[in-house]
Amino acid sequence: NQVLEMFDHAYSNYMEHAYPADELMPLTCRGRVRGQEPSRGDVDDALGKFSLTLIDTLDTLVVLNKTKEFEEAVKKVIKDVNLDNDIVVSVFETNIRVLGGLLGGHSVAIMLKEKGEYMQWYNGELLHMAKELGYKLLPAFNTTSGLPYPRVNLKFGVRHPEARTGTETDTCTACAGTLILEFAALSRFTGTSIFEEYARKALDFIWEKRQRSSNLVGVTINIHTGDWVRKDSGVGAGIDSYYEYLLKAYVLLGDDSFLERFNTHYDAIMRYISQPPLLLDVHIHKPMLNARTWMDSLLAFFPGLQVLKGDIRPAIETHEMLYQVIKKHNFLPEAFTTDFRVHWAQHPLRPEFAESTYFLYKATGDPYYLEVGKTLIENLNKYARVPCGFAAMKDVRTGSHEDRMDSFFLAEMFKYLYLLFADKEDMIFDIEDYIFTTEAHLLPLWLSTTNQTISKKNTSAEYTELDDSNFDWTCPNTQILFPNDPMFAQSIREPLKNVVDKSCPRGISRAEESLGSGPKPPLRARDFMASNPEHLEILKKMGVSLIHLKDGRVQLVQHAVQAASSLDAEDGLRFMQEMIELSSQQQKEQQLPPRAVQIVSHPFFGRVVLTAGPAQFGMDLSKHKAGTRGFVATIKPYNGCSEITNPEAVKEKIALMQRGQCMFAEKARNIQKAGAIGGIVIDDNEGSSSDTAPLFQMAGDGKNTDDITIPMLFLFNKEGNIILDAIREYEAVEVLLSDKAKDRATIFKGKMIPNYIIDSNLEMENMDQKLSENDSYKPNSEEAPSESQDAGAVSEEPDGGRESSAVGDPDPLSPASPDSASVSRADEDPHAPGPAEAGAPEPACTPEDSQPQEQNTQTESNSKAHWDSKVQPMESILADWNEDIEAFEMMEKDEL
Repeated sequence: NQVLEMFDHAYSNYMEHAYPADELMPLTCRGRVRGQEPSRGDVDDALGKFSLTLIDTLDTLVVLNKTKEFEEAVKKVIKDVNLDNDIVVSVFETNIRVLGGLLGGHSVAIMLKEKGEYMQWYNGELLHMAKELGYKLLPAFNTTSGLPYPRVNLKFGVRHPEARTGTETDTCTACAGTLILEFAALSRFTGTSIFEEYARKALDFIWEKRQRSSNLVGVTINIHTGDWVRKDSGVGAGIDSYYEYLLKAYVLLGDDSFLERFNTHYDAIMRYISQPPLLLDVHIHKPMLNARTWMDSLLAFFPGLQVLKGDIRPAIETHEMLYQVIKKHNFLPEAFTTDFRVHWAQHPLRPEFAESTYFLYKATGDPYYLEVGKTLIENLNKYARVPCGFAAMKDVRTGSHEDRMDSFFLAEMFKYLYLLFADKEDMIFDIEDYIFTTEAHLLPLWLSTTNQTISKKNTSAEYTELDDSNFDWTCPNTQILFPNDPMFAQSIREPLKNVVDKSCPRGISRAEESLGSGPKPPLRARDFMASNPEHLEILKKMGVSLIHLKDGRVQLVQHAVQAASSLDAEDGLRFMQEMIELSSQQQKEQQLPPRAVQIVSHPFFGRVVLTAGPAQFGMDLSKHKAGTRGFVATIKPYNGCSEITNPEAVKEKIALMQRGQCMFAEKARNIQKAGAIGGIVIDDNEGSSSDTAPLFQMAGDGKNTDDITIPMLFLFNKEGNIILDAIREYEAVEVLLSDKAKDRATIFKGKMIPNYIIDSNLEMENMDQKLSENDSYKPNSEEAPSESQDAGAVSEEPDGGRESSAVGDPDPLSPASPDSASVSRADEDPHAPGPAEAGAPEPACTPEDSQPQEQNTQTESNSKAHWDSKVQPMESILADWNEDIEAFEMMEKDEL
């Protein structure tokens, strides 16, 4: 009853405020008419001025036992809907929503007519409209490959001068491979074979173009050449319903070749993409490499397809993982990362999760899935319901709404929720006599024996013989394949209860280990150091391999089959889970904005500002507006990982040190003990720069860091070398560490302005003429990398340290293996050179230092000439800044 009331709320508001428009805009209580509202890009290709929502909802009305409303709706469609509009629409969306809606409406209309109470006047009008629409879609198939163009003009087709389409070269695999059910049903209903022939040709072409070694297909294909444009492969957006239609085409049409193809693909999916409970995209040519580390919400349909296929265990696992994400965010975000953080925050009220919930309940009889359904209903009413319908979520984190209610919400969501709770006596027909299309439209199974105009070919030689006892030649009967025992599903779900809340099961504490109350892994994630040979040997034994990335990070990948034993593999899995949890916890810490290192000494006077990464410990520069100012000094040892041996040079100065070989916090403690007032860690990865690398944050060591009171900043290699070069040339270099750069008035406020600033106008003019563009120079610290960079690039590296960006946004250059979990951490940078390899030697003490004052000028000049002849670093830098002279001239008024 609650589902019926919700449907009435949505449907009545559409009919009252939007019809005959395609969709309802529930926040403004009006219809969405294409061309009258701001364009939403490809999303609007589903709208064709053909009362989309009404057509998409037709068979839902009958499923919900609203036969009178159905009869009225059919009459409106016949009377009002015009399919001959001069408008460009998506072939895929028009097929599944409009053609599917008309065929679904026709299917239930003839069923009701046969029952003798309703629709006695009906004479196939919806089928005639479906045939008209089918002919309007056929021009899209006018390609050499047989793959359809992605768009077609309903009035002018594709290549007509007024069509405004037909120039596209690419289409998605699902777009070309999700036609066979509707087109074949249209052919079987009408006896016109051309529709089924075109749809089969498109499917045949995709099958022929699969990657033969992996048996996977890509996301996007060229419709003319058949080349894969996007070579990543998964079960979500862009591919999803292609797999669905292969299996369902076998069910509906009885053609064994479709099942053979599906089984071949399914074997590849379970071999490469399925990493229970996750489903991660891989590269079709290198399927052991993950293509990304996030999942999109459309893959939520896959557990339902697995139930139809008869493989229930992974279906339960993936569904439970998705449910945990929903319990955390109320809805399934459009995309989320492997550690279950929001990647894309929208949720347009998609029904795929409800679909899988229905199928799992039908398969298991487990009342748990009724509770899942109740949660979906409660969340829809609590968070999405508005006075004029149900509004999509613009951001699941904030609960903000978007002014849209897509037609699939009425076509699918309420259908699956009603069927989930309905008893057999609540239905006026047997739902088992029909198959659902991807839009949940009903097509009768008797079509398999009607108007079979397509000859079947014996193509068994094309298919690989698969050793899988689960590949049956008939539709799986869930009552036979798995027991109708609620405990069966519960036993599979139980290990996944904490998969989202804490990313993974809680690790064993030290106290528990000492008490022997649980298994003691040989290596804990928090203790791991990538430069420790003993640790590396333990990882190898556990089947965990180490991949060194170009940017200095370290990626960990576990291959359970490479472990020394099953127990070692379990230890490896526990280690990876701990690493993911530790990385996730660090990433969830406060995301800090970039900081500034400003060179304020002669001859820079604050004009050089370097973008610096903050630390998650030590002094918070945002709360100390004055910042920390001091001369810089290079420490010994240069890595700062042991007691400082030159404390007299460091005391009351800002210490310079190199990244690597120990934790950031350890470096900070060592220089603080030596009397430093601040610290700058310089990246040892040659050529790294804030212009090309994401914002880097220095994380703590997992312990309490309240004892660190000095500010710590991180400079990439390119920026760090600017300071090191300045030291070589000018020896005494003073910098200001702050939350953002200051103008000169602020820098010298309360201080006597040095004479050399007043008396050096000529020198400054000459310098200004030399100043020009430098990639590392930031004219405005507030423009430094921030929001666009910190999403997945928060580098929580215990110095040379623990970085976890691979569990955030994907790095296409560093895909992880799909065999298990993958974590990127540079837990102690293995590339960090020792003190002797430091990229920036300390200023050497020369004999001239002890010479009388009158000799200093000559000595300095000679030294400078000698340096210029070798590298001329500062001259090069100064010569690079000409284009920024105007910005420098504005410095008296504006902040950098």
